[in-house]
Amino acid sequence: MAENDIPDRFLDGYAALLADASATGRRLTRDELAGRRALGEQAADAGCALRTLVAAHLADARTNWPSGAVAPAGVMAAVEQALDAFVEGYERAQRQAMRQEEAARREFIDDLLYGRSDVGQLAERAERFGLRLSHEHAVAVAEGEFAYDEGDSVARAVEQAMISRFGDRDILLTTKDGRLVCVAPGDQDEILAFFAKQAYAATDGGHVAIGRPQHGPGGVVQSYEEALSTLELAERLEFDDPVLRAADLLVYPVLTRDRQAMADLVSTALGPLQRARGGAQPLIDTLTAYFDSGCVAAEAARRLALSVRALTYRLDRIHKLTGADPADPVSRYTLQTAVIGARLLDWPNRPL
Repeated sequence: MAENDIPDRFLDGYAALLADASATGRRLTRDELAGRRALGEQAADAGCALRTLVAAHLADARTNWPSGAVAPAGVMAAVEQALDAFVEGYERAQRQAMRQEEAARREFIDDLLYGRSDVGQLAERAERFGLRLSHEHAVAVAEGEFAYDEGDSVARAVEQAMISRFGDRDILLTTKDGRLVCVAPGDQDEILAFFAKQAYAATDGGHVAIGRPQHGPGGVVQSYEEALSTLELAERLEFDDPVLRAADLLVYPVLTRDRQAMADLVSTALGPLQRARGGAQPLIDTLTAYFDSGCVAAEAARRLALSVRALTYRLDRIHKLTGADPADPVSRYTLQTAVIGARLLDWPNRPL
């Protein structure tokens, strides 16, 4: 329908209302107002532009202005009432359509990220929201101190920045479980890198994880789950990097794939540390700082706010309790792997 092509039915009865108002000066009745609202809803459903509809009402009022009107003010009051009711109906229909669209979008997002829908139907629905699931996609997830939804200022700021930079290049921006989510073509890494930069700034220093590119609808789920796992891993291991890629951290899922084997390693290699005064945690923290600093005692001591002598004492204590020397390359590998396992399994806070 052309913008200026307004069906006559949306002005049905309008001229008669004006004529009656001119003759009597009365206000519109409840039924007449309801009729104008209903016509407004129909016009919205038909896709007519509101500006054009208002212009048509004003033009019709000029054309059909009652001759010899004894109550011009009554005519203008009737125009105002009729237009107000018509616009109210129009806006009500639009709000309802928006709610339905949002509900459909949320349902699609849930199905997309959890893989709960038929693949063929999901692919058809995805095109409506700008995604071609036959292609490769990757997912980035950002979280901050607070939970976010699509209507808040943080989500809007990121979305506006993304649209300004990339337009609608097969990108889906949304929120899920209080996190910001971006689904983008897998061969356009610059999109997710830009999203990570914007999300980091908007969340005031939150964390962003990027899953690996994967093919098909199931690939979106897999990339999304990788990003979530990476965020969890970053929290557990206290990574400082604001942006983490699942592809760079594949060794950690490998280490925890056999949980029982990792638990046995932690128990065997680090279990004796529980006999130390103060328990195992201070000595595990010492090993963590020592390994993270490249086994440089001075740097590790600085990170722990200890003297080098105190750090050396702790390392000697670890050697005596476990029989493994952190300075020995073979023992170092065992201890470092066990320390990573302890952090992943949250030991000794949780029993193995």
